[in-house]
Amino acid sequence: MAGDHVPPEAVAKAAEKGLELRETFKRGGTQIGVARARDLKNRVNLSADTIKRMSSYFSRHKVDKRAKNFGDDSDPSAGYIAWLLWGGDAGRDWAEKQKGKMGKE
Repeated sequence: MAGDHVPPEAVAKAAEKGLELRETFKRGGTQIGVARARDLKNRVNLSADTIKRMSSYFSRHKVDKRAKNFGDDSDPSAGYIAWLLWGGDAGRDWAEKQKGKMGKE
């Protein structure tokens, strides 16, 4: 359905985890990332532009996954927290899928 970009539960959960880790460790992400995480966590219907921005974010930041402590919930890298704020791997996969659909509409 055109314009239906409500993040799935897995994306919402990753964003929520990112917000919790950022609160706990006081690092990771920007204000934009935090705003994105809130929208994802609340499963807000996102605009096509936002989907494209998510896709761009993941393309630019995939190098963050090589950082020490990426994926370590007890001492997470700032990049890991930021990645989660944008919905984590689930967010990346979902944004790519949405972007693909938009190209066909």
